Amino acid sequence: MQKELVILGAGESGVAAALLAKAKGIPVFVSDSSTIAERFRAELTSAGITFEEGGHSRDRILAAAEVIKSPGIPDKVALIKDLDHAGIPVISDIEFAARYSKAHIVGITGSNGKTTTTLWIYHILKVAGIDATLSGNVGVSPCRQLADRDPAVFVMELSSFQLDRMYRTRVNTAVLTNITPDHLDRYDYKFENYLNSKLRILQNQGEGDRFIWWTGDAVMKEHFRPELTPASKVPFSLGSVEQCSAVQSVEVQDALTHLGLSNGDDCQLCCKANGGKTSSAIINGDSLHIEFEGKVLDVQLDKVALKGRHNLCNAMAASLAALSAGASPEAVAEGLASFEAVEHRLEPCGEVDGVLFINDSKATNTDSAWYALDSMTRPVVWIAGGTDKGNDYRVLEDLARSKVKALICMGVDNSKLIKAFEGVVSTVVSTASLDDAFRAAIENASSGDVVLLSPACASFDLFKNYEQRGKLFKEKVKELL
Repeated sequence: MQKELVILGAGESGVAAALLAKAKGIPVFVSDSSTIAERFRAELTSAGITFEEGGHSRDRILAAAEVIKSPGIPDKVALIKDLDHAGIPVISDIEFAARYSKAHIVGITGSNGKTTTTLWIYHILKVAGIDATLSGNVGVSPCRQLADRDPAVFVMELSSFQLDRMYRTRVNTAVLTNITPDHLDRYDYKFENYLNSKLRILQNQGEGDRFIWWTGDAVMKEHFRPELTPASKVPFSLGSVEQCSAVQSVEVQDALTHLGLSNGDDCQLCCKANGGKTSSAIINGDSLHIEFEGKVLDVQLDKVALKGRHNLCNAMAASLAALSAGASPEAVAEGLASFEAVEHRLEPCGEVDGVLFINDSKATNTDSAWYALDSMTRPVVWIAGGTDKGNDYRVLEDLARSKVKALICMGVDNSKLIKAFEGVVSTVVSTASLDDAFRAAIENASSGDVVLLSPACASFDLFKNYEQRGKLFKEKVKELL
């Protein structure tokens, strides 16, 4: 008798994996410790898939041939430890899907910017008329698509939790937006563990693949090594000076020697490591300059849909990845101009009596909050707080001191946030609900200010997730309009 495939967690990733398993004739059992959402329960029932909710049948699970784990389940959970100890393979839905796909996989990871970059890549590919599916941490699980058919391209946002349980998946175009401390509570509060998780996106690449990365990322400057991947290295940079200083790795030194160039040569020649053809993106004056394996594209910065330095990084990464997946330069230029902002990420949601309200609920770590504060041009009433993930708020001190007129702390425990910013921001208010935080923000805001929800923390103390936090904030703003 064939052993079962067991799936832990009946959300999108788990149910989609179950549907794919059913389509492939694999015996499958779904187990969720909580109540399953009605739409997912209906899908499982309709497909004739056996499931349980409100607890786990431990003996049945430990008899599995293989287990697919929801990325939201930590490895430190006793059941996962027992599975690992028993030698039963525990994988992600991404790993399972990759077994049944011949698609070109564009994988995007990083601490910040990955959702915007993922959606932007997908948008450009659709403009280009390419058969692409949005999947991974946004969109649907690739398993759901594969239960029907295999597309030409999968555009996958990959969280560190998904990468942790990926072993043989080959990411043809890997994008690493940046690496800063995040989710350290899931990695024994050791940054090197989190870093190694992110770098798993490169683990199965070949010479025909591409690795797209930001040369301005301090962590990658320190840890970049040519042997991380045999793929072509495709850097992007906010400026030519930064690129020249950042990309002087052993790999680029070898490339320069091979091409008969030296460190003093034109910055745009620094990355001619792919058959003598430049593959890179930089900011060149008032334009975004992209070269990819013989294709050249210049786009005026004022034509790029999203503003801010961080979004220029996202735009360059998206452009290079889309070109790698087959988009034309013309489609890239059109897609850069026509893309719309991501919900909950620096999302303007109304202006009342001269006060602009911005929903940046997706900023669940200090680095995301840094980009938000850095992009503000008005005095800021900043709403922050939530479930702390081992944050070091010192990185925000200079921006808070120069840009924030009032900090509204919103959380069950605001003590760490208050301690970090008392004496840095003149007004610090502690609240324990969105209603109180919103009221305090209005009381401290004047015409010409911005009320910025950029929590720098997870949402789980007061909300189900960052989406609920952002939607409730927007509802509050609508009440004022």
